[in-house]
Amino acid sequence: MTAEDLMIEFSLTRLDHPELDIEEIAALVVRRGGPERELEFAARNLADRGELRGAAFPTAVEYVLRVVLTLRGPSD
Repeated sequence: MTAEDLMIEFSLTRLDHPELDIEEIAALVVRRGGPERELEFAARNLADRGELRGAAFPTAVEYVLRVVLTLRGPSD
């Protein structure tokens, strides 16, 4: 999944759940992706951070947040 695909998925999930904060939306995106996507995101995040281990789900959620916030750019 590319960063752009992830941003689209995040945006669509946010439209479905406008009452949730961005971390809760990121968690939904990870849960919907299933175990394989969770491991993919966690592995990418750990590689970006230069770490070898971490809990899969929170690390995957952190990756989604990092991509979303990076692509969103600086806040006004």
